[in-house]
Amino acid sequence: MTEEGEPILKMSAQPARNEIILLLAEDDDGHADLIIECLSDTGVKNRIIRFRDGEEVMDFFTNGRPDHEGYQDGQAYLLLLDIRMPKLDGIQVLERVKQDNKLKTIPIIMLTTTDDPKEVGRCHELGCNNYITKPVAFKSFVETLHHLGLFLLIIQVPTVNR
Repeated sequence: MTEEGEPILKMSAQPARNEIILLLAEDDDGHADLIIECLSDTGVKNRIIRFRDGEEVMDFFTNGRPDHEGYQDGQAYLLLLDIRMPKLDGIQVLERVKQDNKLKTIPIIMLTTTDDPKEVGRCHELGCNNYITKPVAFKSFVETLHHLGLFLLIIQVPTVNR
């Protein structure tokens, strides 16, 4: 439990009723498919909801989406967030989520091709929890995603309530 009495949930190798839902904001279909496949291969069985742009992410939190029930109080989420996306970029999404008093506890892992130290610093200043650069080489990218999957299996995430 957190100090506020909110439960903390762990990622699971077994799907659970109150599992952490992974939110994947990635506009590149190939990258999104590879991320989902590698996480699954690592043993992450959590539900993954994919967004193709930052506007879809913010709509999920405010209005829901036609193909998903949308944000739910008492649920635990973790957002994997690309920076370079259409409509709203990842930095804009990061800023909006971290400025929202209820959403700001959602862990955000930047997962992007951008390795500019200024971008890394800016994302951390805005409240990202981790920053992972996608390697250009396919094999390195797959290895990075497997490490991410192992990391996700051991972390704890608080639930959020609006």
